[in-house]
Amino acid sequence: MEVQLRREEVEREEGEKKEEEEEEEEGRMETTSSWSPEAKLGKTVEDLWESQEPQLSPNDKLNACFESIPVSSFPLASAASQGVMKGCDDQMKVVFKLGPIISFEISSDCSLAEAVSILSEHKLLSAPVVDDQAPDDATWIDRYIGVVEFAGIAVWILHQSDSDESNRVLPKEMSNRYNATVAASGVNQATKLGNLSPRSAAVISGNFFGALTASELYKKTKVGDISGTFRWAPFLALQDSNSMLTVLLLLSKYKMKSVPIVGGAKIENIITQSAVIHMLAECAGLHWFENWGTKKLTQLGLPLMSGNQVIKVYEDDPVLQAFKLMRLKGVGGLPVVERDGKAVGNISIRDVQFLLTAPEIYKDCRSITAKDFLVASRKYREEHHEGHASVVSGMVTCKKESTLNEVIRTLDALKIHRIYLVDEDGHLDGVITLRDIISKLVHEPHNYFGDFFYGVIPMPPNSRV
Repeated sequence: MEVQLRREEVEREEGEKKEEEEEEEEGRMETTSSWSPEAKLGKTVEDLWESQEPQLSPNDKLNACFESIPVSSFPLASAASQGVMKGCDDQMKVVFKLGPIISFEISSDCSLAEAVSILSEHKLLSAPVVDDQAPDDATWIDRYIGVVEFAGIAVWILHQSDSDESNRVLPKEMSNRYNATVAASGVNQATKLGNLSPRSAAVISGNFFGALTASELYKKTKVGDISGTFRWAPFLALQDSNSMLTVLLLLSKYKMKSVPIVGGAKIENIITQSAVIHMLAECAGLHWFENWGTKKLTQLGLPLMSGNQVIKVYEDDPVLQAFKLMRLKGVGGLPVVERDGKAVGNISIRDVQFLLTAPEIYKDCRSITAKDFLVASRKYREEHHEGHASVVSGMVTCKKESTLNEVIRTLDALKIHRIYLVDEDGHLDGVITLRDIISKLVHEPHNYFGDFFYGVIPMPPNSRV
């Protein structure tokens, strides 16, 4: 009798334990189901993290985790930017698709004016360029010729300003496409823009941009014509079976702003530096992230360069000098400082759009200085309710005592690409970019890329391959 009672008691306890486990599992499933796609990816990293060899360093554990995750696991880019640019001759045609393509594809036959309009309207830094001569059954290697960025468009502007020696607006002979575009002779010619003199940058008056955007040259120069200004040529992309480690290294050490992911003949996703930072922001609370993100900037070796090393322009420098420096130094933005070193604003490569989409705000400027540009573009943003108040009012800053998690949340919330470190008096102490943060997340194993970059122009700097 006692044995029977004991057996029933054990069975009851086991049944209760099983019910508790099932309830806990249901609770976990309900909690997980409410997670964002980015947080779910972070949970995958968490599960892999816990299974790593205990003797591995935290950084080696993260490397191993991301190497085990295929890029197909990364959430698709925002559906708000869905669409494919099919034709740009007389009217912009956007075809929304039900498939996985999530970004604009700009035809090489689109004009620069249309490309700037597309990028500005949809708040894009770049877009893949489709060869308008490619057959319908072309492979992705033959279909895409590169990625058009504001950086390439800035090069084109610098070329026009350098040609406009006496500040006349677009002389007749410049209507010849071969003289008007940098791209016709390939990548190497674009580097000649380093010869832009201080005078040619300074003498450009406000009405130059109004005349430039109204000119036939601007309306008829094709995106394909400036392909020589594209950062990566030929088109560099990953297969959906590649690992997240590969993506993170390309976005950090190899300075790609975005990595297209192809499946079959077309792009299935585009993973950007901003998307990775958003994923990290969504991972707050997970053990692997807290182990990394709660550290102070100085503990992680950030910023990577001191205030004296940061490429900058003074407020009385011509604004085209800022864009010239960005292109020559390969940076996406730089601070504007007073002569005593106090930081007063930020100019990014994307801001070149304000010279092209709203040239009327500069028409009364004899020479557009960096300060003139900041004031005019800030007023324009306020009037058109563009951007977060913190961004519109000036530059976003942090202190050396800030944690990485705080910086990530700020960058993600404001949708910006850099944050400046300042001292108590507002003087520049350094800068932290999205790329800097990603570079602290993973490192490149020896000979990781092998011959991956063979045939790619230009070769990434400091490459081990």
